[in-house]
Amino acid sequence: MRTCCAQNRDTGRFFGWLAKRYRRRFAHKGLEPSQKQLLKGLTSSGFSGATLLEIGCGIGYLHQRLLQAGATSAVGVDLSAKMLEEARAQARNLELAERTDYREGDFVELADELAPADIVILDKVICCYPDADALVRKSARMAGRVYAFTIPRDRWTVRFTLWLGRVLLTVIRCGFRSYLHDLTAIDRGLAHEGLVNVFDESTFAWLTRVYARR
Repeated sequence: MRTCCAQNRDTGRFFGWLAKRYRRRFAHKGLEPSQKQLLKGLTSSGFSGATLLEIGCGIGYLHQRLLQAGATSAVGVDLSAKMLEEARAQARNLELAERTDYREGDFVELADELAPADIVILDKVICCYPDADALVRKSARMAGRVYAFTIPRDRWTVRFTLWLGRVLLTVIRCGFRSYLHDLTAIDRGLAHEGLVNVFDESTFAWLTRVYARR
């Protein structure tokens, strides 16, 4: 049986393989449709002057876009050292290095070392973590004003894609897995933390939600 540490290591390696590809894709195509929806939802809630915490930040282009548009500072957390290398390089190129801070590791384990932020973002991250309850509970408590995420929609095509991904990852002996967590349970947990859904849009495969403090 794999330990959490082993799974985190494999997850970091998996996304490390994709780091440069993500950067090239963003340079050519910009934000994905679901990320444009996330930006729309954050804009409607207001992020000017806000501090940001992006969990599973990848190469950083989402929070860096928000910094360019008026947010004050950002902390990015990711399991992949290579993703964070790309994020730091991009922050330097955009002259955002002094307004960004990057931490490598599992957010659930690092949470006590991090300061709360006005806005907490998890873009396609909850689906990559086995214990959604712990991740959502700890991250929601860090959100001073707004909490936003993007997760897979619960439909047969998404379920099939996740199943196929598990098969391929098993073949290459990679411990990373994607999960389709219960949205009702996530919503209930956020309500318990005092957060109310204020924005809801979706693409064919992804659901974007933004929550605000009561």
